[in-house]
Amino acid sequence: MIRDFRKKDIEEVFRTPIVQQTAFWSEVKRRMGISSIACNFRVPASEISGNGSDGGNITSDVLVVLRQINPNHSIAYVPYGPELEPLDEFRGRFLEELSECLRSQIPGDCMMIRYDLAWESFWAREEDAYTPEGIWLGPPAQKLQELRFNYGSCNHNLRKAHTNILPSNTIFLDLRKDEESLLQSMKAKTRYNIGLSKRNGVTVSVAGTEDLSRWYTLYTETAHRNGFFLHNIEHFRAVLTSTAENTQSPAEVFLLIAEHDNEPLAAMFLVITGNRGTYLYGASSSRRRNLMATYALQWKAITLAKERGCTEYDMFGIAPNPDPDHPMYGLYRFKTGFGGEIYRSMGCWDYPLESGIYNCFAATELTSQGYHTN
Repeated sequence: MIRDFRKKDIEEVFRTPIVQQTAFWSEVKRRMGISSIACNFRVPASEISGNGSDGGNITSDVLVVLRQINPNHSIAYVPYGPELEPLDEFRGRFLEELSECLRSQIPGDCMMIRYDLAWESFWAREEDAYTPEGIWLGPPAQKLQELRFNYGSCNHNLRKAHTNILPSNTIFLDLRKDEESLLQSMKAKTRYNIGLSKRNGVTVSVAGTEDLSRWYTLYTETAHRNGFFLHNIEHFRAVLTSTAENTQSPAEVFLLIAEHDNEPLAAMFLVITGNRGTYLYGASSSRRRNLMATYALQWKAITLAKERGCTEYDMFGIAPNPDPDHPMYGLYRFKTGFGGEIYRSMGCWDYPLESGIYNCFAATELTSQGYHTN
């Protein structure tokens, strides 16, 4: 299936809407002391599109982040990659072959390859995965997931990780619509709150590196309030300044701050890659929430992405369904108000390279499940 596999320079990583599969993201990680590699490969078009056996080959690539977890072991992590998505019946075999190709390119102490797959979930398309009211029930038990995903593979070595690192459920807005149509696609309350924020005098501006401390104050407050993973401020400095302009897959990054009477009330990072704008990080104050600053902030990001030529906007992370007990339920309510289509991906899958060490590592993850961005 996979042909002409070779390592290449990070600068040659192909243009893509997936932030985490760009040269930009590799540069962010490099500045944080984390290395990465990129590889090219070809796959028969018939195994991607199903259009027959004479469709030639499709060339694609993958960015792999190398994470040292202790002095003796590392993990090869593929964030939202590979981008190329085979037909369902070829998924297991494809990922198995890709893993074996990568084996020779990653460090010898690497115990596994973890794929945070952006491929659409098998179970997002099946009617019996939903209640009569249309609420998604989620994927089946882990063993059943593995049985289906390993179909067609040789060694049945793909394992469903106990935790996802990046969000596996999101919402995409279609930015090909005009602004009035986008507003009309929203829930009435969301549309009202966007207008209310303007009437309340909330303004949104594009900030620079000199405003990172203002962002970080809001971000730290939000992290403590919601109990999610806390990056240090240098991570955000790297995100804001690592444009990777001299590569095939650069990014435009905007730090947006919503404020009232010079008081910052909400802020976010908008990252534009390819044809997509992504709401990558967000933060808000617990004060003056009645001013609806978060709604003004999102509307500014949506319209700015549209102005920059994007055709889609990624809300980046919601709960899998409207379960009030889910820690991301608030994000589900807020983000679904903006309309768009819910997209459910496969989440994290592992390809163990050292079974014994991997099993110990997987056991420790059972007691530390959670969501954070990477």
